[in-house]
Order: sequence, then structure tokens, then C-alpha cells
Amino acid sequence: MATPDTYGTGTHLGRRRLLTAGVTASSLFLPAPYAWVWAQSDGATKLLRAPKQALLIGNGKYKDAPELKNPANDAKAIGDALMTCGFEVDIKLDAGREEMLASIRAFVRAMEQKRHVGLFYFAGHGFQLGWRNYLLPIDAIIDKIDDVAMQSVDIARLLEGLAKAANPMNVIILDACRENPFGRDFRVEQKGLSQMDAPNGTLLAYATSPGNVASDGNGVHGLYTENLLREIKVPEAKIEDVFKRVRLGVRRKSNGAQIPWESTSLEEDFWFIPPKALKRLSEQEKQTLFVEELTIWEKASGSNDVQRIEDYLRRYPNGSFSEIAQFELDRALARQGEKKIEILSAAANPYTKGSEDANTAYQVGDTYRYRELDPDSKMEKRSFVRNVTRVTQEDVVFDDGWVLDLLGNIKRFPDGRIVKGNQSNPLEYSVGKRWSYHPVITYPNGYEAPADAEGTIADRQDVVVPAGTFKAFRVVLRTVTRNFDGQPVEVRTTMWMAPAQVRALILREEFRYVRGTRVFALRTELVSFKQR
Repeated sequence: MATPDTYGTGTHLGRRRLLTAGVTASSLFLPAPYAWVWAQSDGATKLLRAPKQALLIGNGKYKDAPELKNPANDAKAIGDALMTCGFEVDIKLDAGREEMLASIRAFVRAMEQKRHVGLFYFAGHGFQLGWRNYLLPIDAIIDKIDDVAMQSVDIARLLEGLAKAANPMNVIILDACRENPFGRDFRVEQKGLSQMDAPNGTLLAYATSPGNVASDGNGVHGLYTENLLREIKVPEAKIEDVFKRVRLGVRRKSNGAQIPWESTSLEEDFWFIPPKALKRLSEQEKQTLFVEELTIWEKASGSNDVQRIEDYLRRYPNGSFSEIAQFELDRALARQGEKKIEILSAAANPYTKGSEDANTAYQVGDTYRYRELDPDSKMEKRSFVRNVTRVTQEDVVFDDGWVLDLLGNIKRFPDGRIVKGNQSNPLEYSVGKRWSYHPVITYPNGYEAPADAEGTIADRQDVVVPAGTFKAFRVVLRTVTRNFDGQPVEVRTTMWMAPAQVRALILREEFRYVRGTRVFALRTELVSFKQR
């Protein structure tokens, strides 16, 4: 929930007219046209130029566990796809423990010495024990718990090695979440793999959500790898777009029984098939593309039409409305009877800070009391109370004139300003998540102020405010626009959210800068709340 000063009350953010633009039906099936033009950096350019190396392991012919038909096919097909993307590829099929360990050591050593972009892929049996994740070699014989460490491969060895290698970037893909490979002989406490947070500079991808199992597939490839193969080959798709499309494809194919999951700490953009040239678009070009996206989204929003929402998400996996689109898709599929699986996230797990979904269960009568302070002196400026007076399928309306969407993003200010494309509050909270969005504020006089914004969930920590102590996600937002004089305005915001405990904002600090000079600062704290 934003404060009254959010989005420039007291500081005009600029006047821009959005350009009109047409949208062809065929454009729905093309890569997002501005998926790579908003925020280029030297780091992204260096990643494009860096050598790329992959280690792929496909284990299916197990001696003491159920045989899997697809891992060898999966590993070979992924290898072929990566080679066309410029990767040097090493494939190990039906590998025993010593071969797996030797290959991993060689891979880590190469990352340390050559500073490559690294990719590790495993298809086969995997399981968790004591919150640690293990990959099963084909020669493993495990009769009791004590055999696990000696007979299998702890994925932490790879992660720790890559952390020490400090190469520019790594992608770890684990299609290793089949049913318990030990049958009645040995039982593990939890299904699938355990949730882990990605180390720095890493994207960690699971074939299904932690604590759940994946399908080996009915064709020549596993369900997850079948979708991954298709999305890797889409030109100019950012890596986050690739895996979000994979998630959507697997979910729809399995009717919600298998939903892939990723943890990321990537700070730079990466493409399997990059654009031929990186460039920055003009503001006019950006706004033309934004209107194209907005046109598609407005046809899908509130329609309860699964196909329209899905078409939007395939075209704009990280678009300006993708978080609320995913939320609307969840509701639409639930109405069709989908029983969506959930991530098994436990506080006792030492390898992750956990994850939570946004709390969208606002009720009429919910009350939130806040106070505003100067962040430097901590002197109180004012206090205020917000009461929920109406909740619809799309909006939360407060008694002081604020209107939010169900994720907590501002849609309308009390003074009549309307916001489109605001995604400061995501649907899913997990450390490392990042996203971009492009809010446009329309003033009552018709002027429109566009902005470029990006968000990152930087940490999860205990935060103390007058309302109590909360284990909150720290969300860092950066918004860039221009004022009426054409001067650049930067808004740096940090929010602390604990959706499992409070639906609304717990703590917020906002700083605004014009040409590098701070012109505004505000701290907003939750004093008390009542939720129905």
C-alpha cells in the first residue's frame, strides 16, 4: 500500500502524451518487442561476449531405482539446443557417482579459470533429505539414511564450487523431481527437492515447485524439458522470459499438477539467442510499444478468459501487467477446477529465506493506521487511518479515496490521478526476484506522465514498527521519469512487506532526486491494524 506522496504528489513527474498504436493479431505470438530495450548495461554486454560452457547429465538406466526413459533424450536435446546458442557442451549419460563428481569438479575448475557463463543441467532421479538436495547416480545403492552422503551427489557441492569460482553467471537446471526412487526400501520425509535460494549471479530452476514431483513425460522428452527446448529457441527472449514461459506451458499442460519454480539472483540481462544489436529506444518508441501492450492487456483484464490472459503472459512474461495477469490467471483457472500445487516453504529450512504469495484477501472493515516521519530526524509529521470500504473482483477502495488492485498497487489517487502499469507489489515474494514495469499516471487535466521502474526483492529480515515485529521481505524500487522542465527525476523506494501477516504495507522509505539532488524524503510506519 503506497503513501499519499507516492508517484510525485508535490513533485510533478512530467507531461507526456501517449502515442496511439495499432496491434495486429499476429503480434501476440512474437517475442516481447521491448523485452531487451529498457535497461541495458555494460554488464549485459559483457555477458553476451563471454564464452559459454554447459555440463549436462542425463541419468535413466538406474541399477537400484526405477528406470527413466527420457533423461538421456532430454540431455542430448538440450545439448543440441545450447550448441546452436554458442555453448561449449559436455554431456554425460547414465553416469555413476565418480563420473558425476569428476565432471562437476572439472566444470567448476573451468568456470574459475576461464570465467565462462556456466550452465548445469541434470535429468534423472533426485530427492531431498534434511533440507539438502541430492542427485542420484545410476550406480547408487541406498538402503538406509547413512548411505545417502556416500552414494549420491549433494547439489550443494556444485553451488559452493561455483560461488568460489566467481564466474560472471550460472544457470542450474534440475529436472530431477520424480517420485521417490527408493520405493518401499527407503522412505524420504518430503517429496521432490527442497527449496534453495540461488547463490549470487545464479538462476536456479526446478522442473516443479519445491516439495512436489515432476512428470517424466509420455513422449520422447520429459514435460519440463519439452517446454524448455521450445522456449530456448525463441529469438531475443530474456532468460527470465524463457523460464516464465516454461512455467506457464508446463502448468497448463499438467492442469496445475506440475508448476516449475525458479530462484534467481541475476543482476544482468542474458539471452540464449540475443538480439543482433543492443540499443536504447526513444521515449516515443517506448510509449508506442507500451500502448500496444496496454491494448492487449485491456482486452484480457477482467475478462475471466483464460486464453486471452495466457496470450498476454506468453507475449509479455515480464510485462507491465504480468503480476496482476498471473493473479487473474490463477483465479480463472481455479474457477475451471484447476487444483494448483503450492510451494512447500518451511521456516526450518536453513537454505532459503522462504517465499510467500501476496495476500489478496482484503475485507470491508480492514483498518490500517500509519504515521509519517522525517527519515533523518525521525520526527513525526502526521498520522492517518485507512479503512477498506469496498472490495471488488479487481479493486480495493479506501475511505480516503485511494483505490488499489488486489496486490496493493495504486490504481487511483484521491486527487483523481489514475495509474496504469503499476507493479510495485508483486504476486510472489522470494528473495532475488526482480521485475520491471512502466507506470503511466494520467492527471485530471489529461496529461500523462510515463516512467520506467524496476523492482528487486533484496532480502528478508525482521523489521520493528509500532505495530510489532514482522519477518518482512525488503522490496527495493527505482523509478525514473522527468519533471515539467524536462529534468530527470529518480524515486528510490524501499518497502517492507510480510504478506502472510499483513495485507498492506508495514514500512516504507522514499527518497526523490532531481539531477542527483535529494528533494524529498519520507518514512511511513504501520502503527496498528485490524484485518477481518
